[in-house]
Amino acid sequence: MKVTLLNHTPEPEKTIAAAAKLCYASSDIETLLEGLTEEKTIKFLDMLSSIGHQSPIEHITFTFGIEGVSRALLAQITRHRIASFSVQSQRYVEEKNFEFVTPPEIASVPEALEEFNKQMDNAIASYNKLADILKEKHYNAFIKEGFEEKEAAKKAQKKAIEDARFVLPNACDTKMIMTMNARSLLNFFSLRCCSRAQWEIKALADEMLRLCCQVAPVIFKNAGPGCVRGRCAEGSMTCGKMKDVQQYYKELKNAR
Repeated sequence: MKVTLLNHTPEPEKTIAAAAKLCYASSDIETLLEGLTEEKTIKFLDMLSSIGHQSPIEHITFTFGIEGVSRALLAQITRHRIASFSVQSQRYVEEKNFEFVTPPEIASVPEALEEFNKQMDNAIASYNKLADILKEKHYNAFIKEGFEEKEAAKKAQKKAIEDARFVLPNACDTKMIMTMNARSLLNFFSLRCCSRAQWEIKALADEMLRLCCQVAPVIFKNAGPGCVRGRCAEGSMTCGKMKDVQQYYKELKNAR
């Protein structure tokens, strides 16, 4: 997995503070940023946090480049609907020798890993065979329709992989660009940084949080699973390791 913070709103915390200032003071738009020192910015942000006023936080966004994750993760992350996604398409990008993500639990058991790798090899072989069979069928059809050989081959290839992809496994890796506003990110971190989250999306959430803290430390200082803020939201399903989790996220937020 590789996560890159590609872009974010310039001066993100100052932008939020300006929006909050507008809500609570008789400032003009042109003068909002005047006198908004670092100290006053932090004061506004702490005030928003204390009263639960989160709408100003939506004014800043973060765009991430995400690589080396599985299609299983893709199915989970797109459930976070207040976000924008651009994902490498299996319809247009051939997966002839696709990379795949191996779950750590499978990798830790030699017998399981052997079976897993065998199934990945089978999936690759099936995908390539289906693509070849369908490509030949479509090529012949396009030739009969009067297309030149080069154009017929190109169109046949695209149409073939569109259906061959149905045999690809959840383990097949993908790439995406994702943009979220800070309020959505706080919700995302609350759910996906929890130890009960699936291991792959938790690893992604942890790395995204680390990157966010580098550019907006005040906004994300209390981000993470519920227990970071003092109470576990999992009830009887709690991991029971609140102090360990709190220490982990304290260190992660200060990491560079």
